[in-house]
Amino acid sequence: MEFSTGFGWIRLPLAAAFIFGSVVIAPAQIIPPFSPAPAATAPDEEADAAETADVNDPDVLKGIDVDKLDWSQLAIDAGTLNDLIAAKKRAQAAANNGINWSTNANANGSSAVTVKQSVSSFWDTRIGADMTVAKEPTTMSELMAQKAANGGNLPQSSGSAWATATAPGAGPVWDKTAVEARVDPGAEQSKLGASLTKSVPLSGDYALTLQNGYSVNQQGTTALPGVGGHITRNYETDQSAKVTIVDTGTSITAGQTMSTTDDKWLRKFGAEQKLFDNVTVSGSVGETSQGAINKSLTAGFKKSW
Repeated sequence: MEFSTGFGWIRLPLAAAFIFGSVVIAPAQIIPPFSPAPAATAPDEEADAAETADVNDPDVLKGIDVDKLDWSQLAIDAGTLNDLIAAKKRAQAAANNGINWSTNANANGSSAVTVKQSVSSFWDTRIGADMTVAKEPTTMSELMAQKAANGGNLPQSSGSAWATATAPGAGPVWDKTAVEARVDPGAEQSKLGASLTKSVPLSGDYALTLQNGYSVNQQGTTALPGVGGHITRNYETDQSAKVTIVDTGTSITAGQTMSTTDDKWLRKFGAEQKLFDNVTVSGSVGETSQGAINKSLTAGFKKSW
């Protein structure tokens, strides 16, 4: 991309050469204040030093007629300079918002591939896909190894597409609205959800975040000869409160979830500790629909985008 300031591109090389020459010569012309007097040297040593300096110093203005330089090209006002900087930032942002690919190898020989892209700065709208790509075995040993790692079956490729958007809230009621849609054609599953977030200020180094989430999950079945397919929907709502201690990087979460399949509130408590940049340790204890307690402890790299 080219940017024009209206001063003429043909004469820029002359100004650039002159500016470069000025930068090279300037240090030799500036005398720092309170600089100590140079030590006395013999006349022969001074003559040798002057001769060496004359031989080694390049003539940066050789072949340039200073009287014909266009000094008006240096007369750029602050507004024009700010426009150039803003245009450069917009170009860098457009380059950063390109398609982003990432891949990770799974233990069963397949690869987890994620692709995402920002489609609009309005409401921070993004689209992407999460895929599991199975590697085709090329030898009998690879075939046996993949079957052994997947319970006697070969891993299958699958994938789901998603889209997210973040919108502002509704005045003092909530601060942020997040919407997410996900479709998995292979499993005939789809999900549409929204969450409302409210930040409540607390005194000191504490922060409280309240969140309400609502989602609908749809599951379809493949039609068989003589048996038609059908679609089932499950509605789910969750509520959570998160307290964060800013100084220590510790957060404590308490919440509850209810869906049409469970028909009762399932409570969950969790804590997360930040060790250093993007590395955290988290644990949770929650109820299940069968009445048992589900416990988990995880540690790893976490980064939001």
